[in-house]
Order: sequence, then structure tokens, then C-alpha cells
Amino acid sequence: MSTFATIDNNGPLRLVQVGAGGMGQAWLDTIIANPDVELVGLVDLNTDAAHAALADRGLQGVAVGTSVGEVAAATGAHAVVNVTVPVAHHPVNVEAMFAGLPVLCEKPAAPTVAQALSLAASAEASGQLLMISQSRRYFNSLTQLKAMAGELGDIGVITTEFFKAPHFGGFREEMDHVLLLDMAIHPFDAVRHLTGQDPVSVYCEEFNPPWSWYRADAAATAVFEFAGGLRYVYSGSWCADGKETSWNGSWRVNGARGTALWDGDNAPTAEGLEGAVLDIPVSDGGPEQIAGSLAEFVAAVRSGRVPNGEIHSNVYSLAMVEAAVQSAGTGKRVRIDDVITAAYAQALDAERNAEVKAVLSGWGSPLGALSGASRGVSA
Repeated sequence: MSTFATIDNNGPLRLVQVGAGGMGQAWLDTIIANPDVELVGLVDLNTDAAHAALADRGLQGVAVGTSVGEVAAATGAHAVVNVTVPVAHHPVNVEAMFAGLPVLCEKPAAPTVAQALSLAASAEASGQLLMISQSRRYFNSLTQLKAMAGELGDIGVITTEFFKAPHFGGFREEMDHVLLLDMAIHPFDAVRHLTGQDPVSVYCEEFNPPWSWYRADAAATAVFEFAGGLRYVYSGSWCADGKETSWNGSWRVNGARGTALWDGDNAPTAEGLEGAVLDIPVSDGGPEQIAGSLAEFVAAVRSGRVPNGEIHSNVYSLAMVEAAVQSAGTGKRVRIDDVITAAYAQALDAERNAEVKAVLSGWGSPLGALSGASRGVSA
């Protein structure tokens, strides 16, 4: 893989945010609260909404526009935070990176693995960092669980139970594969984070309980095999009233030397062989959720250290979702590498940017490109 440029400036990192909708509001508050960054521009197709969001926070002197490239150039921005809807992630990310700006983008990287591969190649062609904000990696109690998992020896089985009953209204209640596409990517990504392993295959079933208020399947069970041989079992529903789990789900990690449990909210607990109580590492109390994503992004673009969610690695989390959807549709076990290989052919065929297409072609195999050497060096 190519390296990404770093930024060495005095003072806060100057950011342009793209997207002033519901999630954009949360990101605005997070940026304001971080002294290492400064909001200098806000981009949205609805400029009235952008002006209103700034006025609500008493922010003055922030440029507003509809083009990330134009606003970034006018403000001397150092980086972009992309909080647009998923279908806009690819064009916004590409525009920003080829304007010489690293990007922190809301998940998912793109609606399809093929577009995510295009983004990985775009990051290489432009020499810029693209980091996907998998914000649910940033829970201090999950960090404790990861440390605890490292003490359990070889891991055999990890399970996540996710049962919530949100009445969203709007597009979520009408979309296909709502649980898998909109929510399951978080635990799918988290299990990669916990284990340091990538998935091999998945068998998944989707269904819709008779009382569901969703148009399409809102419940699913998936069994993943990982490279080290462990099995990850995800079982969830978005129409499950009563005794709901955390938004992070309820986790069990079983290894050769014991078992750890995590309720998704509090510190994990663990028990070793013959009932021995295992000590849980102390939390470092770092920033959580999107504040954690932002802090790691800033550290990455200043140091060149490859962050969690770097686009090449993040492709595997998106591929887990796409493979689960395929398995549910076909009733068959689906190999993750097959999904990525098919997406690579689609990406090559669809790519119109000559520089990006050259990078894609140069990979030969996407699997080698995604698992290549770590990226990051001062520019």
C-alpha cells in the first residue's frame, strides 16, 4: 500500500464538516468540544440548515457552502469530516482526498464493497488518509474486554445478542435488511477489533417476526468463521420489546483459559478455569464513541500512525455485512474472500477515474492489497 500524508501545523486542525443533518449535529458538538480541532467550514446542500445549525451553537465566522472543495480551499482547511448519507460517501470522500485533504467518514464506508474498494484505491492514488468512524469501537469497557480476551488464550466462540425495539419511523422501517445493513456492522466490526482476526465465511438467516413494524426482515442470526478458527455467533432483532440489551449488545467470549462477559455498558467480568476470578484491566478513561474516533483521527494525521477504521482494513467489516445479506438471500454459506473478489471486478469495471483505476489494476488481487503493509509516513 501507499503511505498517507501527515499534517504538521501549529494550533488546532482546521476542519470542514460535510452534512448538517441529525448525525451532523452530534458531530458539530463533538468538534466544538475538542480543543485540538477547529470548525472552519460546514457544507450541506441545504445551506439554510447549515446556517441554522451554526446559529444554534453561537458559531460565527464558519464558512458555509455546497462544495467541499470550494469551502476547504476558501478556509485553508486541513481535513474533512464526512457526515453525509451513505450514498454520498464515495463522491464526497473522493472529492476531498483529491483536493489534498484527509477524511474522517461516518460508517459505512460506502453502500457496497465495490465502492469501498474504489475508496481504498482513491486513498492510495491521492496519498491521503481515509478513516471510517466505527465509533462503537470507542467504549472504554470494550477496550477492557479486548484486553481481557487477550488473557483467555485461544478463543473458540464469541457471541453477541442484540435485542432492541426502536420505532424509528422514516426510511429504516421501509428498508431491506435493516438490521444487517444499518446496525450489525457495529458488532461485526467490533469482533474484528477484539480478536485481530478477519472473517472467512458466514451462514446467515433473516426473518421478520409476525408483530414487526418493519416492512422487511428486522431479525437475523449469523454464524461467522474467522481465520483463527473461532466462531462468532450474532443473534439480533430490532422488534424485541422487553428486557432489551444495550445498544452494544450482550457479549460472551470463551477461550482456552476461561470466559469473559460484557453487558455492552459496564466493565466486563471474567472467570477462569475452576471458577477462578480473573482481574479486569483498569480502563484508561479515553474519549468514547465519535469523540474517540475524532481523537484518533487527529493523532493519525499528525503522526502517520495507522488508525482503527483505515479504509483498507475497514473493507472487511463492510464485506461481513454484504456476505451476510448474500447468505440470507441464497440460504448458503458465503465466503468473504469471494465477496471481495467479486466486488473487485465490479469496482474495476465501474471506475472512471484513470488514476484510481490504475491503482486498482495494479493490485492484481484485492486480498493482497487489503492485507498489505501498514500505511503512514510524514509527507
